[in-house]
Amino acid sequence: MASYTLKITRKAVKALKKIHPVHRERINEAIDDLAEDPRPPGVRKLSGAEQTWRIRIGDYRVIYDLYDDELVVLVLRVAHRKDAY
Repeated sequence: MASYTLKITRKAVKALKKIHPVHRERINEAIDDLAEDPRPPGVRKLSGAEQTWRIRIGDYRVIYDLYDDELVVLVLRVAHRKDAY
């Protein structure tokens, strides 16, 4: 399987910077892993959106769009679960 290209929105980068370093490291690892496996175990497709998915990393959620035809993972949001949706 080919590797996907990771793209992260400015909003997601800004949100990541505000997260405690311990949690940020785990989230960054999970985002990096999306390049190899964009549909890891536990991934959920968000209803009402064609290509939007989310993964859980502890109390945080990473919401991303997946473009299989272009092999691109676009990270839209990183947020605590209470603020994610």
